[in-house]
Amino acid sequence: MEKPLFPSKYIRITQGYNEGTHKDSYAIDNAGKDSEISDIYAPFTGIIKKIYSNDANEVWLESIDKVIYPDGTIDYMTIMFAHDNNIDNLFVGKRIKQNEVFYQEGTKGNVTGNHCHIECAKGKFTGTGWYKNNSGYWSINNGKKPEECLWIDDSITVLNSKYKFKKISTEIVDKKDDIKPVIRKNEFIFVAPKTDLYGVYLKEKQKLIIED
Repeated sequence: MEKPLFPSKYIRITQGYNEGTHKDSYAIDNAGKDSEISDIYAPFTGIIKKIYSNDANEVWLESIDKVIYPDGTIDYMTIMFAHDNNIDNLFVGKRIKQNEVFYQEGTKGNVTGNHCHIECAKGKFTGTGWYKNNSGYWSINNGKKPEECLWIDDSITVLNSKYKFKKISTEIVDKKDDIKPVIRKNEFIFVAPKTDLYGVYLKEKQKLIIED
């Protein structure tokens, strides 16, 4: 099960949620490493559910499976991206793997300077994907704070953020005998070498998922 990653290798938030044109929403603008155009990576393995090219080349990506939220919630997730200058390579139904470059920062729409507009939502894509909020701006359905949805890892550098994103830990402690844990970027996998009794130490709020 995947943990959704922040979709840029550099976090430099130039407009936070409930600010300016983000009033009454949890939208953020991320400008990447610098003023140039940076790549945007798929936060999870997902499918494009909607593309709206008449405004800012908005793209809605829905996770193909349930994902793990930073607070331990397990549910589907939908994220909307905006401002890529060219999305000719994208189409509804396209499947994109986690960490795959599929979008870019840009200036499509009513913006100043290259950046990516990002909105996270809990659950699957619903309705038209968005609604006009009380301040007159279009916001994703079922919007949720980005730091409550997205993780960071060692590949992501935080340059400027007023929000604290939870970091994925890949530390192995007390490796013994023939127990051979496997570390991946988004998960810790231990395959029992034989039928036996095993002990697991969990920190507060960590979740253990056992598969047969």
